[in-house]
Amino acid sequence: MTTPNPSAATPSRGDITVHVLGRTDVGRTREHNEDSFLVADLSSGTVSDQAEAVTYTLGPRGALFMVADGLGGAAAGEIASGMAVDIVLQELRRTWVNAPATDPDTFAHALKKACELANTRIYEYAMKNPDHRGLGTTATIAGLLGNTLYLVQVGDSRAYIVRGGVAQQITKDQSLMQRLIEAGELTPEEAEQSERRNIILQALGPEPAVKIDLTHQPVRRDDLLVLCTDGLSGQVRKEEIARIVAQERDLTTAGQTLIDRANENGGPDNITVVIAHLEGEGLTPPTEGDVVGHSVFELQNATPSTPLAPLRRITGKMRSVITPAEGLKAEEPPPVTVAQASRWNQVLLVVLAAVLVIALVAFLYVHVRGAMGHDAAPSGVDSTAVAPGPQ
Repeated sequence: MTTPNPSAATPSRGDITVHVLGRTDVGRTREHNEDSFLVADLSSGTVSDQAEAVTYTLGPRGALFMVADGLGGAAAGEIASGMAVDIVLQELRRTWVNAPATDPDTFAHALKKACELANTRIYEYAMKNPDHRGLGTTATIAGLLGNTLYLVQVGDSRAYIVRGGVAQQITKDQSLMQRLIEAGELTPEEAEQSERRNIILQALGPEPAVKIDLTHQPVRRDDLLVLCTDGLSGQVRKEEIARIVAQERDLTTAGQTLIDRANENGGPDNITVVIAHLEGEGLTPPTEGDVVGHSVFELQNATPSTPLAPLRRITGKMRSVITPAEGLKAEEPPPVTVAQASRWNQVLLVVLAAVLVIALVAFLYVHVRGAMGHDAAPSGVDSTAVAPGPQ
């Protein structure tokens, strides 16, 4: 869904208070943690760690929340995710914090450019270090400015808004499963069980260009924002995530409970979560007409994107990054859709009809010429000797 851009953040008549926690865990099967996260107050310059939840009043430069799930195996994924959060924060401090304007378009543009720079730097690092070729990371970045979240999405880490005890996903996975769900080939429940659920279509680092999904979401008083890597979303359903964070308002306890639940369900991957509770008179209470979901933010001064080079397949943490075209290779054949089957049937019918028409024309041609006495004689044979003489 695409919605018009607001020309400026909605003025607030009071403060917006942010309570936020970030926490990460290696899980039960990994030897090291390739996830990273970021929680920063862009107005004060404060960056918090995972020890305890922090509380602050939202300033004019907003807040930044981010999770990154490194790919590539060994230490490569850890390097990529760490570089991503560091570069995004540094670039926003350089461009956005010092920018003369504080409007939404400038903020969203800064978020997108910071993510693109992270992709470039990670790619360049891999090119200079052959041992780390193919490293990459997902990135889910949420910037809060006034009463609106601006989100940058690459890969399949996720952001949810929990409102009234209900979790709604506000990012869209850049994954093969998401493509198949949108095409009507799989249900979300079937996608969760698919052997190809770890195939993503975009990541920071594997290629010099990346496709970034930029969206926005108005927030309301008492909203809970949850960002997480697939180590959590792949093991704990969103309904349970909503129940835990809605019932346990102590964020430190809620974060640890989510990690414990993912580990209880097997903990096959690193687990990272950022939880932010938004309240204060600067936010309006929710209403029945509010829409929560994936809503594209169109930059007012956007430049046309350049075509993307195909992403190489990279493996690590049981993950793969491919383009949709690569998903059609023989080792991973996708299901044939009804529409595809119909198109092939139509092509086959056209070919058969053409063959029948040609055969019919040839048959008529031979018999008409024979009936008219104009059959061609073989080369070197006198046709008068073959044709019967007059009776």
